[in-house]
Amino acid sequence: MQITENDIIEFLRERKKPAYFKTILKKLGIPKSDKNKLRKLLKKLQKKKIIKYQKGKYLLTEWKQRDDLIEGFVEAHPSGYGFLIVEDDVEDLFIPPPEMKYLFDGDKVLVKPIKRKKKDEAKVVKVLERAVKEAVGVLKKDKTGYYVLLSDTVLPHKIYVSKKEAKLIPKGSYVVVKITQYPAPKVRAKGEILEVLGKTKNTKTVAEIVARKFGLPLKHSEEALKEAKLLPKTVRITKSRRDLTEQICFTIDPDSARDFDDAVAIEKEGDKYRLFVHIADVSHYVKEGSAIDKEAFKRGNTYYLPEYALHMLPERLASDLCSLRPNEKKYAFTCEMLINKKGEVIKYDIYESVIISKARLTYDQALGIILGDEALKKKFPHIVKPLKHMESLAKILLKQRERRGSIDFDLPESKILFTETGDPYDVVPYERHFTHRLIEEFMIIANITVAKHMEKLELPFIYRTHEEPEIDKVIKFVDLVAGLGYKVNYPEEITPKFIQKILKKVAGTPEEQLIRFIALRTMKQAKYTVENIGHFGLAVDTYTHFTSPIRRYADLVVHRLLKKSIKNKFTKKDLKELPQKLDEVAKQCSKMERVADEAERDALDILKLRLLSGHIGEEFEGIITGIVSFGIFVEIERYLIEGLIPISSIEGYYIYDPENHRFIREDKRKQFRLGDKVKVKIAKVDEDLKKLDLVLVEDEKK
Repeated sequence: MQITENDIIEFLRERKKPAYFKTILKKLGIPKSDKNKLRKLLKKLQKKKIIKYQKGKYLLTEWKQRDDLIEGFVEAHPSGYGFLIVEDDVEDLFIPPPEMKYLFDGDKVLVKPIKRKKKDEAKVVKVLERAVKEAVGVLKKDKTGYYVLLSDTVLPHKIYVSKKEAKLIPKGSYVVVKITQYPAPKVRAKGEILEVLGKTKNTKTVAEIVARKFGLPLKHSEEALKEAKLLPKTVRITKSRRDLTEQICFTIDPDSARDFDDAVAIEKEGDKYRLFVHIADVSHYVKEGSAIDKEAFKRGNTYYLPEYALHMLPERLASDLCSLRPNEKKYAFTCEMLINKKGEVIKYDIYESVIISKARLTYDQALGIILGDEALKKKFPHIVKPLKHMESLAKILLKQRERRGSIDFDLPESKILFTETGDPYDVVPYERHFTHRLIEEFMIIANITVAKHMEKLELPFIYRTHEEPEIDKVIKFVDLVAGLGYKVNYPEEITPKFIQKILKKVAGTPEEQLIRFIALRTMKQAKYTVENIGHFGLAVDTYTHFTSPIRRYADLVVHRLLKKSIKNKFTKKDLKELPQKLDEVAKQCSKMERVADEAERDALDILKLRLLSGHIGEEFEGIITGIVSFGIFVEIERYLIEGLIPISSIEGYYIYDPENHRFIREDKRKQFRLGDKVKVKIAKVDEDLKKLDLVLVEDEKK
C-alpha cells in the first residue's frame, strides 16, 4: 500500500487531535514492514513545518496556531485593500494591499491579527479555501508571456497561460480560464483556457463574466429539468379551488416581461373597493425537497442581467406553467380584500383559485387607457372600467401611504438599448409613471394583509423587515442636508416621517436626487427574518413578500406557510422545528438578494463602460456624488454612471474639507461641493479595470 503525505495530513485533520506513531500506522493500514517509510514521510512533513512531534504524538502545526488566529472570509475592494469578515458581532479586520495581491474576494483564510495605531490588520497565515476556481478575462501578452487579466473578480489578477494554447487565440479575446496555480510570494498564478467567448463585450459575454464573478449558475441541473418536463400542463378546478375563470382580471408588466407573477381584478361596492390580487401558484408545482426546490433555494431569486435572465425556476415553470399568460387557465393563490375610502382593509380572504387573465397590458398601455387613449380603449374595451376603478383605489392607497410616513426613494433608473447582436448602443431613462405605482400599491397592500394574517395566528413565518437607521448615520445625513443650505432640525426620535419631510423639502430642487440617494445609503438594508420587527421604509408594523414566487424563493415559502395555515395543517412538530428551518431560508434569501443587486449593477456598469469607450473626449453634464481625499466622484446624468476627477488634474491648490463634503481652493475663491453640477469630459475608459477617468471641462489642463 502506497501512503502519501496527503494521507497523513487528511488523517490528522479528520481525527482533530494528536496521534501516536503506532496509531497512525494502524489506522492507515500500513504493514509493520513499511514503518520506516512512514517515519521518513513524517520527518519530511516536520521539515516542511506542516506537522510537529510533541509529547510522543504527532500534530498539525495549524492546531497550535489556532489559539491566536482568526478564520474568516475575504471581502475585496476594487481599490486594492480588503477586509476579513468573521461574524455579525465581530469587527472586521483590515487586509492591506500587499496581502490582497494573493487573495480573491470570498476566499476562506486563517489570519493573525496585527495591532496597528489606527486599526488592527490581518496577516494571512493560510488560505483554507479558494472562492474562485474558474473565471472570465481578457487574453493579453507582456514580455514574460501570455496571461488572462480577470474581468469577473473584484481585483484584476493576472493568470498566466501556456504560449501553445494562447497563440492560437486572438489577443483581446474574452476567455474562460481554470486556475491551476494561485498567486503567492514569488509565484505567479497559472491557468488553462477552457473556452473562448469572443472579442466583443456584448450581453452574452457580460452574462458569463457576471455569472462567474458572483457564482451564479448558468444552467439548471438535468434532474431539475427532468422534473419540470414531467409536470402536467392540465389545470383542473377542484373542490379546494375557487373558479374565477369568468372574472375580468389582467396583468400589467414591463414591455420586456416574459414571466407574469401577478394579475389583478376589482369590483366597486358602494364607496368601497373589492381588490383581487392573484399570484401564480408556484407551490402547487414545486414541492419541498424536490430537485427544483433545492436549486431554487440555492439561487434565492432570478437574476435579471441586461437582455439575459438567469431564472430561479426552469424555463418551463417560469415562462409557461406558472406564468399568468393571457387567455390561459392557470392555478393562482388569491388575496381578496375589501378596502374602504380611507385605504383600510376591512375584510379579507386568502384562498387557492383558478383564473384566466383576460389581457396582458404593458405599463404604457394601462396608462394610455387611464388617460383616455381611444385606440387602446377600443382594443381593450373590457378593461376600461376596471382600470378606472383601480386608478381611484391606487390614489387612495398612495395618500394613505403618505399619511403613515412611508419613504419614497424613487431614484432615476436607466435602460440600455442593444443591437440585434447584443451590443450596447445607447442608454435612455427608464420612466416610472402612475401605473407602476398602481401595481406597486396593490402588491404592497396584499403583502401587508398576508403578513398581518400570519402574525395574528402566531404561526412560524418569514417576514420582510427593515430596521430603523442608526442615529449616528441620521445625524450625518442631517448635517449633510444642512451643509447644502437647507434648514433642518435634528430628530427627537427617528421615524419614517422625519426622513419623508426632508425629502419633501428638497423635492424639485437640483439636489433632490443626490439627497434621495444619500437618504437611501443612510438606511439599513431590508432583509428576511423569522422575527417580525416591522418595516421602517414602508412605515408598517408587519410586512412580507407574497407576490413574486416565480422569481423569489422567500415568496414561494410564504405561499407554503399560508396554505398550511388556511388548511389547518400546522403540526406540533412544525411549531417546534419550523422556526429554525425558516431562519436558514431567511438568511439564504437575504444573502442571495444582495448578490442579485450587486450582479445586476455590475452588469449595467460593464455595458455602460463599453458604450462610453466610444465617447472619449466628449463632454457631459454631471453632479458631484462623492468627495474623497484624492478626487471628486461625478455621476454623468446622461448615463447614470460614476467617474473620478483626480484632484491633481484641477488647476490650483485645493484643500480637502471632509466635514463639509468639499474641496476649497487655497485662495477660497472656488470650491467643489457635494451636489454641485459640473461639466466633465471623458478622458479614459478602462473596461477591464472598470474605471472611468474624467476631467473638469472648465479647468482642463492644456
